[in-house]
Amino acid sequence: MSDPVKKPQRKRYSPDQRRKLILDGAISFFAEYGVEGSTHQLAKAMNITQPLIYQYFPSKDCLIDAVYDELFNGRWNTDWDRLLEDRSIPLNERLLRFYLEYSHVMQAPEWIRIYLDSGLRHLHLNRRYNEIIERSVIHRICAEMRASLGLPGLDEVAMTDSEFEAVWTMHGGLFYHGVRKHVYGFETTRRFEDVIADLIEGFVAGLEVVVRKAVARAL
Repeated sequence: MSDPVKKPQRKRYSPDQRRKLILDGAISFFAEYGVEGSTHQLAKAMNITQPLIYQYFPSKDCLIDAVYDELFNGRWNTDWDRLLEDRSIPLNERLLRFYLEYSHVMQAPEWIRIYLDSGLRHLHLNRRYNEIIERSVIHRICAEMRASLGLPGLDEVAMTDSEFEAVWTMHGGLFYHGVRKHVYGFETTRRFEDVIADLIEGFVAGLEVVVRKAVARAL
């Protein structure tokens, strides 16, 4: 008599592993179908049950909050804060190093798609993340530009609208490069590193003029 065919054993995961699998699946799912996609659709896509999702995330809002923490908060490197403020390094070099590293976050397809979808649907994810960017990047770059030009700091003269918009324009330009690639399917033959280097060089030169004029008007 031949041996009975043994059924393959299902892999067992710890609660932490199972939660991470569901979270990663949710990020991929929402990036493809938008954050309005249902947990029923998510469960079907992952070949799991909907109650299993709710075992780890009591509601869809809890799941979306976890996606935010993983995708946005969890990918922010606190070393970038110190890098942007390290005045032993020329400002151009600091910005280049920062954006080369940060691009691994900002240029990720799932990051771009969920960020855009959240904004289009007037959800809270991108608004919460923009607060981080304004505090950790926009304000910091404005302060460091003033310091490099020997101008009063933000504690003496508040950041002007001109400075704020100029830095956001640069930051948004790098983000749009990823949108063209991962949303519109626009390919470029230029290395991304060269794109960043050119953008920063032109930005810093132009921002010097903007900052000098803006601070002079504010004094």
